[in-house]
Amino acid sequence: MTGETVIAVPAPDVRVELPGGFVVDTDRGRLDLGRVHRWLSTDAYWALGRSRDFVEQAAAASVNFGVYGPDGAQVGYARVVTDGVAFGWLCDVYVAREVRGRGLGVALSRTVAETFRQLRLKRLMLITPDAHDLYAEVGFVPFPDPEKLMVLGPAGH
Repeated sequence: MTGETVIAVPAPDVRVELPGGFVVDTDRGRLDLGRVHRWLSTDAYWALGRSRDFVEQAAAASVNFGVYGPDGAQVGYARVVTDGVAFGWLCDVYVAREVRGRGLGVALSRTVAETFRQLRLKRLMLITPDAHDLYAEVGFVPFPDPEKLMVLGPAGH
């Protein structure tokens, strides 16, 4: 990391056991950021080429959720950028190819959504061109007034 100070909301203590011996939790110490970096930088269309430093800094400033297999190896990841009160942005949702099709993406997204509902976060949103059916299963709906959204930065990035 670059040594810059990162301020992050403390992660809520979450551990959800899933069928098949899988677990979703927020234990930062369990995260395999090398694996997360490899997934995001080589297989996730939205993060191709992302640097290890970027992944580490983003994780340090986010509430992180890991999915772990029966052997304890990390098989999924998601993070939420949030102030912990009003707003959260769900991003970098990823499930390893070898365990896809088992409902882990839905379970991970549901765990994130339920965690932030319990915290009474006013709004949790995500931006994605795909998997809308998956996110709808856990309660996400299209933004009611997309014309109100604006972005600062390079167009389309």
